Amino acid sequence: MFGEYVKSIRSERRFGLREFCINAQCDASNWSKVEREVLAPPQDVETLRRVAGELGVEQGSEEWERLVDYAAIGAGKIPEYVLEDAALVRKLPLFFRTVSGKKPSREELEKLAQILRDP
Repeated sequence: MFGEYVKSIRSERRFGLREFCINAQCDASNWSKVEREVLAPPQDVETLRRVAGELGVEQGSEEWERLVDYAAIGAGKIPEYVLEDAALVRKLPLFFRTVSGKKPSREELEKLAQILRDP
């Protein structure tokens, strides 16, 4: 999800891969693998800030939150804000039972995320 998301923003803003990587200080070969989801997304905040800044994504915006969430999920982690919310943590077993055994669509995940945000 992270790679698709970043690539869609980059393409929408008409940045070529090499130009983007030079400006964001990323290796083009490795970044291409991140966008194709062959490599896990970066986890360090500084890299995410550089990437976001180059894409015109402002910290604190909905795009920023999605970028950070997708980076965590892409690395197999549960986002910190979920772990810090006891009500959400209690809902995680139900969430995982709901999605196990099948891959939900993006719309289904976004609907479920909205339900989880409004306990």
